[in-house]
Amino acid sequence: MLAIEITTPGGPEVLKPVQRPLPKAAAGQVLIKVEAAGINRPDVFQRKGAYPAPAGASDLPGLEVSGTIVEGDLAGTDFKIGDAVCALLPGGGYAQYALAQAEHCLPVPNGFSMVEAAGIPETFFTVYSNIWMRGQLQKGETLLVHGGASGIGTTAIQLAVAMGHTVFATVGSDERVEAVEKLGAIGINYKTQQFEQVVNERTNNKGVDVILDMVAGDYLNRDLACLADDGRIVVIALLGGAKGEVDAGQILRRRLTITGSTLRPRPNQVKADIAAALHKNVWPLLVSGQVKPLIHATFSLDQADQAHALMDSGEQIGKIILTV
Repeated sequence: MLAIEITTPGGPEVLKPVQRPLPKAAAGQVLIKVEAAGINRPDVFQRKGAYPAPAGASDLPGLEVSGTIVEGDLAGTDFKIGDAVCALLPGGGYAQYALAQAEHCLPVPNGFSMVEAAGIPETFFTVYSNIWMRGQLQKGETLLVHGGASGIGTTAIQLAVAMGHTVFATVGSDERVEAVEKLGAIGINYKTQQFEQVVNERTNNKGVDVILDMVAGDYLNRDLACLADDGRIVVIALLGGAKGEVDAGQILRRRLTITGSTLRPRPNQVKADIAAALHKNVWPLLVSGQVKPLIHATFSLDQADQAHALMDSGEQIGKIILTV
């Protein structure tokens, strides 16, 4: 099969097409004939040598695909050979065939193209598990999303708006402010506005209840400045650095929580539980058309280097997808 390999840590040019043997499904796994694969920030970190694949996972990049189940162990699932699915992977998605745990597969929502379906798993697993399962966003509460124009950001905005929440989103240009406001968020251009000031003004100094933070670094103390009492910050990436000063007094006085998670290394059962929660709580929103991945651009599999160059530029709004 054709696959895209990281030949050495580096820039987009290190992604090269190669021929690989078809992977063999083990117990609990299925082999998917890939039609499309999503590109995500962890793929970039892996390409740069900063995020190695977990033990036992494919060394190929790619954490989400859509395609057709061609063989494997379907015991305990409702799937059959030939079903169209989208799936969360620990790696291996940049290829014509990929392995997934059967319990990490979900049916392609009715009315969705395979390109759209490939933009679901990594972002929706990440967003739902961190905002609702870890951040415990409740009815009537408000949300602030950093990186609002990213695949994660646009997903978080759409899901929270569909569930009735007020959402603030930080982005890096007025064009992106317009894009996230079309999705229902209150956009904040972090280059020209202080996000904590905007949030406090718009909430009468109450602050927001949950913050999804992919920046960290010096954003953490600024997060605290616009977090409501009993509020929760959920850190999912460190684009602003791993270290930042935090006013622990605020945490004590106002009962604040700073938490976080990564998805890729978590146990299979945890991911299966997230998949089940998505199917129950989010799939109806997808099927009804209330929520849909925002696709910025598509590239063929052998153009993975060009797709990564676009990801590196930060110019995309929504998802970048490889077609196979």
